Amino acid sequence: MAKYARQVMKTNKVDHIVTVIQGAVEEIELPIAEDGLEPDDPEHPERVVDIFISEWMGYFLLRESMTDSVVRARDKFLKPSTGLMFPSHATMYVAPVEDDEERRAGLNEYSASMSDWNDFQETTKQVYGVDMEILAKDFDREQKEYFLWSSRWRELPDHAVLAEPKAVKYLDMMTCTIDELKGISAGDECAKFEFSIDGAKVHGPVSGFAGWFTTDFKSRTDEGGASAPKILNPSFLSTGPENGYTHWGQQVFYFHSGIPLLSGETTTVTGDIEMFRTKENARLYNVRFRFTAERKKTGEQRKLNRSVLNDQLYVMP
Repeated sequence: MAKYARQVMKTNKVDHIVTVIQGAVEEIELPIAEDGLEPDDPEHPERVVDIFISEWMGYFLLRESMTDSVVRARDKFLKPSTGLMFPSHATMYVAPVEDDEERRAGLNEYSASMSDWNDFQETTKQVYGVDMEILAKDFDREQKEYFLWSSRWRELPDHAVLAEPKAVKYLDMMTCTIDELKGISAGDECAKFEFSIDGAKVHGPVSGFAGWFTTDFKSRTDEGGASAPKILNPSFLSTGPENGYTHWGQQVFYFHSGIPLLSGETTTVTGDIEMFRTKENARLYNVRFRFTAERKKTGEQRKLNRSVLNDQLYVMP
């Protein structure tokens, strides 16, 4: 890409303006002396960059963990008092959704896979005299992780969202740290959610939770950015269902059994979310939802039923 970018710059006669630097952003050096760049902090002579523009966002914002490199580059090169980051802010959301056709499709795919395994196991024993029962438990777990306990990329319609989305993570790209980018802690106040769903206003069932993000391109809001340029025409990107198709879509975490919604009753789903990097691959994440659900008749305080605590860990592939 760097080689071709240089060709494009030269053909368009801007190679005297645009310099293409090839390499990992953590390892490159800027041609500060050659370009006469002036830092606004003499104690950090490398911090001469006015603006960082990077499309680092992954599915549900953090997947792929590309933000670590952006933060390292920011701390190494960006002017601390006047520099700008684009996007400047990011917010992660979750909401309960109805997408039962896809939820049932996952269950059917799991059932079909286990049926194929049972046929294979029986045939192998009868034809070859080889007992494969020892692998059945591990195979079952593997199929559940793939078909039932992995999030799915979806392009949901706006009406699939059953309650007001809850912001579960907020990042100021000028001040966030790599530790903050490692995920969402269940102990964080923002990680808790409570959704009230009126069965008379929306159709169910609740098929699972969906996650997406928004990003802002606006003026700095951190205390150290008082002298930074102001953005007169801020921009906003949403990857939520209300925005139609985007590259990122939404990540949906399906329940094993949907939660039915009944007319005349309000269903309340209360819990928290935890998101953390996998041990095997720092670019991938596991997501855990813990929640309970209860229903009440509209206008009455008497609880009709309360579910037990649901605790499910998902892989975000």
